Amino acid sequence: MAAGVPPDALGRRVSCGTDYGTVRYVGSVSRTAGIWLGVEWDDPQRGKHDGSYEGTQYFKCRHPKGGSFIRPNKANFGVDFLTAVKDRYGLNDKQDVQYGTGNTVVFGTKTVEFVGMDSVAEQQRQDYLTECSFSCRQLNKLVDISVRECAVSHAGQEEEISRTCANMRHINLSKNLISSWDTVIAIASHVQNLETLNVSENKMKFPSTSTFISNAFSNLKILALNQTEITWTEVLLCAQGWPILEELYLSSNNITVLERPDTVLQTLKLLDLSDNQLLDGNQLHLIAQLPRLEQLILRNTGISSIHFPDAGFGCKTKMFLSLKRLAINDNKISQWSSINELDKLPSLRALQCNNNPFMDTEKNPETLIQLIIAKISQLEVLNNCEILPAERRGAELDYRKIFGKDWLEAGGHWNPEKNKPSEEFLAAHPRYPALCLKYGAPEEGELKGQQPLTLKNQLLTLTIKCPEKPEQKPVEKKLPESMTIQKVKGLLYRLLKIPGSELKLSYESSKLEGKEVELDNDLKPLQFYSIESGDCVLVRW
Repeated sequence: MAAGVPPDALGRRVSCGTDYGTVRYVGSVSRTAGIWLGVEWDDPQRGKHDGSYEGTQYFKCRHPKGGSFIRPNKANFGVDFLTAVKDRYGLNDKQDVQYGTGNTVVFGTKTVEFVGMDSVAEQQRQDYLTECSFSCRQLNKLVDISVRECAVSHAGQEEEISRTCANMRHINLSKNLISSWDTVIAIASHVQNLETLNVSENKMKFPSTSTFISNAFSNLKILALNQTEITWTEVLLCAQGWPILEELYLSSNNITVLERPDTVLQTLKLLDLSDNQLLDGNQLHLIAQLPRLEQLILRNTGISSIHFPDAGFGCKTKMFLSLKRLAINDNKISQWSSINELDKLPSLRALQCNNNPFMDTEKNPETLIQLIIAKISQLEVLNNCEILPAERRGAELDYRKIFGKDWLEAGGHWNPEKNKPSEEFLAAHPRYPALCLKYGAPEEGELKGQQPLTLKNQLLTLTIKCPEKPEQKPVEKKLPESMTIQKVKGLLYRLLKIPGSELKLSYESSKLEGKEVELDNDLKPLQFYSIESGDCVLVRW
């Protein structure tokens, strides 16, 4: 092997300036002198050809112009883990430590800001304030380190890692030159208390068959493998060595097919599969029995539908029993039936679903939000916004009224003995029977009141009472449903001579006797709270 070229160069990761690639060929090239490296670049724009030169194919690339030849002295094959740590934090035996402001420490001439959580960094800093010097031997005081983009390619002296990294718990190894999962094991196996590991953006070789199960990750709880080209099959093989893993990040790995993880990942609480183009939504059924999975991130996975075939209308599925938070934004879901299906998830509390085609079916964004809220009974957070009780009540009452005519035409009736809505209606509105039980079935006369919106139709006839001031007689007022609570308080100031800032408003529905709802947002209109003619506004101060 030529000078400067490692004996195991073939398949190794290298960098050249800011570009990263994989060595696919080492040797001579026709009509040139010396040794060349044939590199397949991560960014095809950096390449020139597909690995062939003057009719000879020296290596192959996935992209027709993803490869090129470079001289060995242009390639950086990287450094060992501890060298990267020492370089990153400016540590050697001769440097003294000084303490800067905030979470910074000065090692020699380098100012280092501790990475990771503020509380961890501050605790480290306080520990170090009692030290007079900081030598290489004291690397074991570091708990949270980052050597991102430090050209780490191999473990190095493993015994020294054990000796100097005893207290490391959180390591960021992302975007380095690691070419094999074995290298990650070699580093981790000597960091006994490792809890968090990020090896994203390292294109690695993973085991393709069941091998010796290392105990290197026996304490690992969080693992990031984004952009590593790992397959789901390889995930399951490696997962045999992740006995207590709670969070797994697998974004952008071209994972298309899933398999059932029968004996692994049983402690997993969070799984991120975003930016992997799954074959179809039914792939999700294969991971639906993970017993502790609470959060599933499926952003931009290409899914077009969601279906839980084990549960009928109004029933809960036995899939994803622990799932509380689901992200399905940036997908191809076009039918509202998939949103109906989400109501079958027994524990779902938070949903992200922006940028899906079904959202284009409703032009009014407020109506769109109301429909989603009404269709998913236990939802508490939608697209990162909390759903207030009054908002849910308003959404459900509006849904009940909007589709009441369809319900009647499909065989629905306020008399339970005659109430036989069609299967087609129940498929489109599976929550409608539950809403009828909650608020009462809509009567024909109530639905006939739906007329084109004019000023007259928008006026609400409301009774205004002061329950704690019996000397104040009830007053009947006709108010526009678009009137904000703030303006209602202004009207009441003219009536009662009490400043609006001191007034507390609520209302009782004529249909739900004894149930009082606060009007707690001055900027919201009356219609936001689904107030109807005949309701009673209660005023206190």
